[in-house]
Amino acid sequence: MNGAALAGWRLLLTRPQEDCLALAQDLAEQGAYGSCLPLLEIEPLPEDAAQRALILELNRYSAVIVVSKPAARFGLALLDRYWAQPPQGVDWFTVGAASAALLREHGLSVSHPDSGDDSEALLALPAFQAVFEAPEARVLIMRGDEGRELLASQLRARDVQVDYLPLYRRRLPAYPDGELPRRVQAERLNGLVVSSGQGFAHLQQLAGADWPQLSRLPLFVPSPRVAEMARQAGAERIIDCRGANAAALLAALRETPAPAVH
Repeated sequence: MNGAALAGWRLLLTRPQEDCLALAQDLAEQGAYGSCLPLLEIEPLPEDAAQRALILELNRYSAVIVVSKPAARFGLALLDRYWAQPPQGVDWFTVGAASAALLREHGLSVSHPDSGDDSEALLALPAFQAVFEAPEARVLIMRGDEGRELLASQLRARDVQVDYLPLYRRRLPAYPDGELPRRVQAERLNGLVVSSGQGFAHLQQLAGADWPQLSRLPLFVPSPRVAEMARQAGAERIIDCRGANAAALLAALRETPAPAVH
């Protein structure tokens, strides 16, 4: 299916600003319209003694999981400050391809699931299973100040020691009251896109009293977990892209007829 077939889509994009603009460009090249309203603002956490202790013990871990592009950027910066060369014998994993690309640019060998940007896909990855099946396995998760609890709980259930290295927090940017429904109406948008559970929570928070109307729009989500969150919140038409990257969204758009724009 060519790009013209996506011309009926007019989507609200909610990623952090830089990623949002890149996604809008990808969509434009395929004939779809994207309106950027970032719902996640990335703020690095101040470096503290706990962060330093974890990064200095990096060589004691069997594997490091980097859960996002911000985690990759801030984690690599911390690595460079304390290690002249990355420690040997540590396996690196990411949830998605974009994070993996950042680590590979840094010279690290990385594995990631080819289908699905979520914890379930990573847990099913054979290379990752080999890590947590080893005796006395230790895993470090580089992340924001919250998230990926499912991944940690699944590993701990397999007697893997799991530590978190929090590197950033994600906040809802400040917008005028009513900005979300105003944007949807003014730009005649017919679909919503979120890239994480926190992104969906911020979408619902910003919608406020207008959520019942907005919940009728097609909602593109990155994983079954976020789909269930949206379902519980009353979203009426949920499309699970099984990935947060542009390719996953484009594939889902090609398979979903665009509703008429009023």
